[in-house]
This record gives sequence, C-alpha cells and structure tokens, in this order.
Amino acid sequence: MNIALDAMGGDFAPKATLEGAFLAKQSYADKVSITLIGNTEVINAHLLDLGIDANLFQLVHAPSVINMGEHPAKAFQQKQDSSIALGFGMLMKQQADVFCSAGNTGAMLVGSMFTIKPIPGVLRPGIAGFLPKEDGKFGIILDVGANADCKPEYMEQFAVIGSLYAKYAFGKSNPTVALMNLGEEEEKGNVLSLAVHQLLKANTKINFVGNIEGRDVFNSKYDVIVCDGFSGNVILKMAESIYDVMEQKNIKSEFVDLFNYAAVGGSPILGVNGNVIIGHGISTPIAIKNMIEQGRILAESKVCEKIRDTYKQ
Repeated sequence: MNIALDAMGGDFAPKATLEGAFLAKQSYADKVSITLIGNTEVINAHLLDLGIDANLFQLVHAPSVINMGEHPAKAFQQKQDSSIALGFGMLMKQQADVFCSAGNTGAMLVGSMFTIKPIPGVLRPGIAGFLPKEDGKFGIILDVGANADCKPEYMEQFAVIGSLYAKYAFGKSNPTVALMNLGEEEEKGNVLSLAVHQLLKANTKINFVGNIEGRDVFNSKYDVIVCDGFSGNVILKMAESIYDVMEQKNIKSEFVDLFNYAAVGGSPILGVNGNVIIGHGISTPIAIKNMIEQGRILAESKVCEKIRDTYKQ
C-alpha cells in the first residue's frame, strides 16, 4: 500500500509531518510505503536535521504550497504544482492508495470534488468525524463540515455512507444510525430534521434507531450520528475543546485522553472516488502518525468500493 502524505501541510510542517511519517514507518515497517509530497530540497534538509533516513520514503517534488489563508478553489486552480494538487493527481492516476494532508481543508475538498470527483450516485460527499464514547470506543458523526446547508436527501445518504464506514472500517456488523435532534420524539425538530427522520425510517439499508439529543453524544445509543455539516462541526469542535479544558485543570483519565484530536489524527472524506484523509491544521507528529493510520484503515476496509457498489447505477 502506498500512502501519499502532504509534507508541507499543517501549521508545523514540514518538521511535524516528517516526524509523524517516520513514526508511522516505524510502526508499519515494510507493510506500507509512504510518499512525501513537497519541496524535496526542504524535505531532505529537514530529514537530515532530524536524523531520519530519506531512503525510508519516496519523494515527489512539489514546488508550491497552498497556504491555510488562501482561497481554496482559486489556489487549487492556480497552483497545480502544489503538494495538495499533486497528491490528488497521484490518487487519480492510482499512483497512491491514500492521500493524507493536514493542509488547507477547503483545498482538500476542492481536490476531492474536482479531481477524483464524487462517486456516481452520491449527491454530496461528507466528512466523517469521531466522537469518544463511554465504552472507550468511537462513534462516527457525519457530516462535520463539508455541507453546512443540507437537503434531506443528502443526510439520508450520510446515514448510508456512515453505516458502511462503521461496518467495514469499525467492524460493526449491524451499526446503529441515529439522527441528531432537539428531542427523541419523532415529531420533534425543525423542517429539515422532520423530513430526514421520515427518510431514515423508511430506508432499509440502515439500522435506524431514531432521534438522539446532544446529551447522548458520548453514550452507546448509536454507532453513527447523522446531521448537517454546520451542526456536526460545532459538535466536533465542542468535543475537542473538552480535552483542552481538562488539560488546563490538570484532570487526567483514559476517557479524557480520547478527546485529544491527535488520538484520531484525521477525518475521511466519504463518497469520493478515492481514499482521502484530512488532518487538523495544528497536527503534531503523533497526530500525523494517526492520520496515516486512518488512511491505512480506510484503504484496507475498501469502504470506497462498498459505497460505489451501493450507488451503482
């Protein structure tokens, strides 16, 4: 398996990304090949300073970088020699099995939509997030930012796609799907959630268990939470903030540790023709390592193929 990594993506790149790639390489030995995409002169200089053997990796030269503050679509179009653009080019040409980046999230979405493109039949690809649960495992929440405004049909597909991810990547035989709402009762909610509830209730491809409330986010009532990208992003970032607050108050526990974004490392874009993982902009080496691990799981589980089979025309 070849995992392509944007070596220039993230606030602490390339040092943090290279250290994370080295940690991943130590874990997988020869099972995984890692291709570093970026300015090769800069990469080699940092590898030398870090005492990391450059021969552990393949290198692809990318002379430019899409910075965090740039307009995603414009920068992606104008910088076809950037690390993000070349990473999607490798995916499209099947030169890589996965592409991971902690760089500009908007540019990653643009590349997903316009280079490898959505799977035919998928109305809107979504970003899956992960929420710690009381049993020490993670639940899936979809969408967490790709689609701030949604139609009911988009969210119905999030339920199917999220269920496939839970089944094949998390090993859940019959994953439970819940709709985030302001009450458990079927008649509760706004116009959007009421319409989505009826679609999910009638969908025979999922194990729909009804509405859940915000207080259920960390319990075991669900495997997959369905919501619009606006709400999902708010919930995910609220969850991430819990770790920061606990750290400041010096409150330690194994459960609290699960709220550290670095424990997961990245989020997959589901519903596109390729395996794509988006990392946090402030990713540390551990977060980069775990982002690469998410990519490996995504590729090995063949979720992309399962989604493609589900929506085959």
